[in-house]
Amino acid sequence: MNERWDVRRAGPAEATHRVLMIPGGMCSTEFYADVMAEPVLAGLSTVAVTQPGFAGTAAPADVSMEHYAELLARFAADTGCDVLVGHSLGANVAIEMAAAGLFKGPLVLLSPTFSRGDEAKFLAVMNTVGKVPGLGGAVWAGMLWLLPKVMRREMPADRAQTLSADMAGNDPAVCRRIVRSYYEYLDRYPSLVPRLCGAAVPAWVVRGDHDEIGLTDDERRGLEDCPQIRLVTVPDAGHMLLVEQPARVAEVIAEAAAAL
Repeated sequence: MNERWDVRRAGPAEATHRVLMIPGGMCSTEFYADVMAEPVLAGLSTVAVTQPGFAGTAAPADVSMEHYAELLARFAADTGCDVLVGHSLGANVAIEMAAAGLFKGPLVLLSPTFSRGDEAKFLAVMNTVGKVPGLGGAVWAGMLWLLPKVMRREMPADRAQTLSADMAGNDPAVCRRIVRSYYEYLDRYPSLVPRLCGAAVPAWVVRGDHDEIGLTDDERRGLEDCPQIRLVTVPDAGHMLLVEQPARVAEVIAEAAAAL
């Protein structure tokens, strides 16, 4: 794939540290705009990049999580990023980057999924129905028409229209293919907690206090037992905490950068 990245930049180019921000599935760099504008990050160079295949960007032929980790690791190296932030599916790509030894810096993981059972139930249904010949494509098209309207409930009123419009620009066939590969990845690892712990990099696992993505008791204990991992709960936030509480998210990113 000849990558034509959708990139958003903020902060001084000559900053000591540069932060790479990866949006979640079906989301673009627009979802990081509020976080990047927070004053606490003014001294950092920040770079957000849409995962290829989402929000109207071209998808690679290989949409495996391992390949996305390689693509984003190469982008991080090319842009000189030494801190990594990922949201949702982007957080899972960040975990794989660290677990594969492709990124050695601090991680800020916003609402990652550590096992198949933790994932949102509607996505599991979409993945199952999406495999049905002659039906899956139509169901995905319908979901991408409906999802932006539903997601507006989790977004600030002044940002909802812009953000939902970005989500509406996704290609149903591409999303169907990426999500199928994502579930195949989750099936390979009953829990991603050991992979994250084994990466031995500083990591902040950040979740809203009413996040719909699950976290089992065993997963929480496993994360708490890793000395390099810190669990952060953001009040008054769900899965879209980066647009619901951008100031708190930015504070965590600044903390991660300060740890270098």
